[in-house]
Amino acid sequence: MPLYEFRCRDCGSFDRSFSMAAVPDAADCPECAGSSRRQVGGGAFVRPGSAAARLIDATTRTASEPAVVGAPAGRSRAPVTRNPLHRKLPRP
Repeated sequence: MPLYEFRCRDCGSFDRSFSMAAVPDAADCPECAGSSRRQVGGGAFVRPGSAAARLIDATTRTASEPAVVGAPAGRSRAPVTRNPLHRKLPRP
């Protein structure tokens, strides 16, 4: 279900989830129980805890908490061969 944002004059904004067919123009504020008007804007269609929500949260989190690198990436080496005939091959 989509989330809709409502704004109370005294307490600020809060989100509520309603089905698209039953969205009211006003809702009761959870703090002061006063009437709050619905804000104009897009609803959020991402369910909390879903894979999409986790991806969005992880992407947002990297802006303030970048991943820490322990060491620089090592150089990849070609496997060493012990065949004596390979020594006669041209090297790059």
